[in-house]
Amino acid sequence: MRQQRLPHYECDPPPIPIETSSTKPLQVAGLFAGIGGVEAGFSIAGHHSKFLCEIDDAASAVLRAHFPGTEIVADIRDIPCLPDTGLLAAGFPCQDLSISGPRGGISGQRSSLVQHVFRLLDTTATAPRWLLLENVPFMLELQKGEGMRYLLNELERRGYFWAYRVVDTRAFGLPHRRRRLLLLASRTCDPAPPLLGCDTNGPALAPFDQDAACGFYWTEGHRGIGWSVNCVPPIKVGSGLGIPSAPAVWDPRDGSIFQPHINDLERLQGFDPDWTIPAETVATPSVRWRLVGNSVSVPLAAWLGHRLLATTEYDRSRDWPIPERAAWPQAAWGCAGRGYESCVSMWPVSAQLPPLTDFLSYERQPISTRAAAGLLNRLTKHGAIVPDRFRADLKKVAETYTSPVSIVPEV
Repeated sequence: MRQQRLPHYECDPPPIPIETSSTKPLQVAGLFAGIGGVEAGFSIAGHHSKFLCEIDDAASAVLRAHFPGTEIVADIRDIPCLPDTGLLAAGFPCQDLSISGPRGGISGQRSSLVQHVFRLLDTTATAPRWLLLENVPFMLELQKGEGMRYLLNELERRGYFWAYRVVDTRAFGLPHRRRRLLLLASRTCDPAPPLLGCDTNGPALAPFDQDAACGFYWTEGHRGIGWSVNCVPPIKVGSGLGIPSAPAVWDPRDGSIFQPHINDLERLQGFDPDWTIPAETVATPSVRWRLVGNSVSVPLAAWLGHRLLATTEYDRSRDWPIPERAAWPQAAWGCAGRGYESCVSMWPVSAQLPPLTDFLSYERQPISTRAAAGLLNRLTKHGAIVPDRFRADLKKVAETYTSPVSIVPEV
């Protein structure tokens, strides 16, 4: 097992840059900015967004409302070079890298747009001190980790030191089971201390009990419905037709099964309520679910923004060389063709995790009898394992559902 190995370096460790992180706030350029989750978090830490790129009209409307005076452009393919900034952030499209997407990989139609990040690094006169890439953790597994291998090869070819880590949003006190992969790189600074230099055992995640609310999806799967104790499963983008796919919540105390309000979904990502209201000036209200599902959690970005301004250290003595073509670990660092597995967890901090039902503050919409009947049918047919009380409460909602009856015209 990994923890039984005596930690050592296979050979001399790679050189570590000696330049320290700046204690001055950074000017930030954000590509694929979405509704500004990274930028809002970095703003909390004292940084300033100087340049944003977002092609979606609804998301751009949100950015214009919350980042007035910031230059915003639409298409990354039309940008010749970047302004002089201290940090470049790019949460590039995850559709081809997601476990629920087409799995086209890093060369897929959407996710391959990350190549323009590297193009801009090459064409910009002064490279930013920091580069932050963000995406889904499934990238570490998909196609044997080829997506991550591509990113690291491109970085190392340009002389970057890199570190990455999978982080769970629940670490920041949000009852939202959402894991994201952060890849931090620099040519002059060591990215391991800010990203990997703090770790905890995580919040106490109690198993199901009589009072714990549970989140799930009624619109997916037969055996797996994203069952999540005292939190909601990862907020999703929704269907390709723009139909919202918000999670549902079961409260075992009263048997209610409901869909949280969009304002609570925003809060579950760390935004203020009504953050995405400006999107309704250019699109239907349902677009807000998609925008929230696409975003980065604000407290996660704020945490990293603060770390980049602090004097940090990282103990490498317990790290282990990653064998060539081995599976990618959940956290690592390296440069010049050498990578080292980090022993840190997905919990850099451990904020108090509130009960889900206490966190939700806005009006709750009961799921329809049709939705309950459909889910109950799938659970029964495929033998999904869920608590008996949940199945009974779901049945109570579904009992009043009447299937549509086809009317055959008389001949």
